[in-house]
Amino acid sequence: MNVHVILFNQFETLDAFGPVEVIGRLKNHYKIEFYSEQGGMVTSSQNVKIETKPIREIQPGGIMVVPGGQGTRAEVDNEKLIQSIKKIGESAEYVLTVCTGAALLARTGLLKGKDATTNKIAFTWVTEQDKEIHWIRKARWVRDGKYYTSSGISAGIDMALGFIADLHGKKEAERASREIEYIWNRHHENDPFAVTDG
Repeated sequence: MNVHVILFNQFETLDAFGPVEVIGRLKNHYKIEFYSEQGGMVTSSQNVKIETKPIREIQPGGIMVVPGGQGTRAEVDNEKLIQSIKKIGESAEYVLTVCTGAALLARTGLLKGKDATTNKIAFTWVTEQDKEIHWIRKARWVRDGKYYTSSGISAGIDMALGFIADLHGKKEAERASREIEYIWNRHHENDPFAVTDG
């Protein structure tokens, strides 16, 4: 299955590469590609540069991954990008967002009436993007149908492991977590950072 990672300038590096590291462990199941609105070089908040393909080249189906980061503050008002994310999200088999990436998905309207979560430091800002979403503050990550949303940054790794567990079983997720020497927080309903708000 194709995995389409949507990037933009000032994305949060671990938001994107945490899930990529986990999902990329299942090489026989997933092919990961990176896209941006125009294609070309995109730079993260930590100055990581990555070459991307134009978002218009994404074919229907597959998995869409949307990271967060400081760049989301500008991109929520980028109607062209939001409409592209909506189109891709509508046809995708699964949609995963990390951190404030949920703000971009929220602006598409695809999360209306659904359960979701996001970064706890930016919780107020993200939830203002669509108040018709059932935002869950305490969750580490949330699944509602084909939509997965996670709390901030490292929570994307926990969510990706949860995604693998849902599709391939817990043993496969545990294998991936051992390979990357990561202690998986399996308790999706309990985010220890939920007391933080901003």
